[in-house]
Amino acid sequence: MSGWLDGYATLITGGGSGIGRAVAERFLAEGASVTVVGRDPGQLGDLARSVSDPSRLHTYVSDVRDPDGLHAAVAGTVERFGKLDTLVANAGVWDYQRQLTRLTAKEIDAAFDEIFSINVKGYLLAAEAAWPELVKTRGSIVMTLSNASFHVGGGGPLYTASKHACLGLMRELAYELAPKVRVNGVACGGMNTDLRGPEALAMGGRSIAASFARKGQDAPPPPIPLHDSSTDPRDFTAPYVLLAAREQSGPITGHAISADGGIGVRGFARAAGGDHL
Repeated sequence: MSGWLDGYATLITGGGSGIGRAVAERFLAEGASVTVVGRDPGQLGDLARSVSDPSRLHTYVSDVRDPDGLHAAVAGTVERFGKLDTLVANAGVWDYQRQLTRLTAKEIDAAFDEIFSINVKGYLLAAEAAWPELVKTRGSIVMTLSNASFHVGGGGPLYTASKHACLGLMRELAYELAPKVRVNGVACGGMNTDLRGPEALAMGGRSIAASFARKGQDAPPPPIPLHDSSTDPRDFTAPYVLLAAREQSGPITGHAISADGGIGVRGFARAAGGDHL
């Protein structure tokens, strides 16, 4: 590890599993002190037991839709570590590519509110809670984006719209908080995590990791240029370190680093997605 984050204090939302936990572990390895916000006390407890230096880890049970909880997590970070240098806005849910033609109006109404309140409002509320402390340290926000922030087909209309919204949110906050706070994103591709679906679509107990398990060793490679690239979330964490480290990325704001196996340079796979209708 590089030690690029020695002395940094970081808050990560949705850090109990998946890419959030991988980023938390990487930041700790890079020398940062880390507060992890998550909804599952069991996941947070497992993370706490796994770290070698518990003095540099603080966990906080809260939902990113709860502004009071996020303010308390920021205050707890400053009380414990003396400051806040980096916010990693990360908590999210996926819609498992549920297309418009497979959704009823009532499902759209309920699932839209749930997905956007976690994937978009949760980022905005975290930024609202953190920005005063980040101004003090000339810190940064790093948002977990997605290939679905740029391309279609990585989710259904609800997830894709939410991640496009996150891209716009990242750019707007980069403008509004400059020059004191940098705001960037990491647009991740598919990875083997415990990412869940919305409760409104009865997908709260469904994990994307099960899809990876079903594919097995004989599955064809995904249709991306780096089709043999890793799906381990730990291999997606380096861009977060780069964007958090002011000494390494000080001039960078309003930028999204794509870590998606090269989807942006993929050729045309199909002309249309509705030929089965």
